[in-house]
Amino acid sequence: MLPTGRNFYSVDTRAVPTQAAWSLGLKSAQQLIERHLQDHGDYPRAIGLSVWGTATMRTGGDDIAQAFALIGVRPKWAHGSHRVTDFEILPIEIFDRPRIDVTLRVSGFFRDAFPNLMHLFDAAVQAVAALDEPEALNPIRARIERERATWIERGVAPDEARRRAGWRVFGARPGSYGAGLQDMIDQRRWQTDADLAAAYRQWGGHAYAQNSAGDAAPDVFGERLATIDVVVQNQDSREHDVLDSNDYYQFQGGMTAAVRHLSGQQPSIYHGDHANPVAPKMRTLREEIARVIRSRVVNPKWLDGVKRHGYKGAAEMAATVDYLYGYDATARVLSDHQYALVADAYLFDDDTRAFLERHNPKALHGICERFVEAMQRGLWQEPGDYRERIEAVWLDSEQLQEGGRR
Repeated sequence: MLPTGRNFYSVDTRAVPTQAAWSLGLKSAQQLIERHLQDHGDYPRAIGLSVWGTATMRTGGDDIAQAFALIGVRPKWAHGSHRVTDFEILPIEIFDRPRIDVTLRVSGFFRDAFPNLMHLFDAAVQAVAALDEPEALNPIRARIERERATWIERGVAPDEARRRAGWRVFGARPGSYGAGLQDMIDQRRWQTDADLAAAYRQWGGHAYAQNSAGDAAPDVFGERLATIDVVVQNQDSREHDVLDSNDYYQFQGGMTAAVRHLSGQQPSIYHGDHANPVAPKMRTLREEIARVIRSRVVNPKWLDGVKRHGYKGAAEMAATVDYLYGYDATARVLSDHQYALVADAYLFDDDTRAFLERHNPKALHGICERFVEAMQRGLWQEPGDYRERIEAVWLDSEQLQEGGRR
């Protein structure tokens, strides 16, 4: 054992984003724009991006670098220390596209660890908003001016109206974490998109800027969400996937549900694969979830692996179904055949079902409950005879649990 002393740290926050992260963020931003052009024939106007603190520590800030690139700003680094000292606004001619209005929904850990980055991004947004550029090339300036006028019409003082209109970084209130959706999904305490949107907006509706240290601003956050047409989340590692944690569906799915409800339109949803910094990939969320389902969720090799862990392995299978359902409830990204594929692998494969019955009947019951709930809510739209078959397994699993309690 070697002593660490009292001043160990994981990353120098003053050097984020690093030059390597800037290179990756720039590539990823360009890929996102190109993919949106291919899919829709036009540039995105407003993007919502979730930014997490642990990923920022691992990558040196590729998410925040991507956000800078999208608004057309480049960090400036000091020679020698490579610390970020300022930013420079790139002329519109350099990247030959409009600037894109970016709203950040930061995690609680990012808020705590990287206040300097929130302030730097805010300063960059305000500088871009001050440019004398037409709306077609600078929607940030145009939207801030429109919303400033709207707030003034509502009786807000001009300076305060401008302050609110310029906010682009939001998160949970100081001292709080998460996105506020897990309990709602787990406990089935929601009925419509309005419920999910209200929870997401209220939980994450605190503004962080040079002139705001977490002001409660759910209405302003709602205004931002209503303008978003693209929702993005990046992943920097293949050690896990989007169906390994409830955080992915809470942040990206929650933002999608809020945008869908507040704007009346389903946004485009993209997943940035940053696992290989040299060659990032931009996929739709549907494509990414389909890839994860095939490569892990129903992969016999993965199922054989978790079966070696008995009770815990069965719980992991049930958690995967929970996260799958949570993503569909919020982002609407699954097809009927994918529900059927997972049901076949987990409930109607004799060996797998016997494993669940033997090692963790509660997990089996939970899996059935999620499938039934998906049908009841219209997410699994046309289950056919799967409904009756799953309900039969559900009933059997209840009897197994009751037998185990006697």
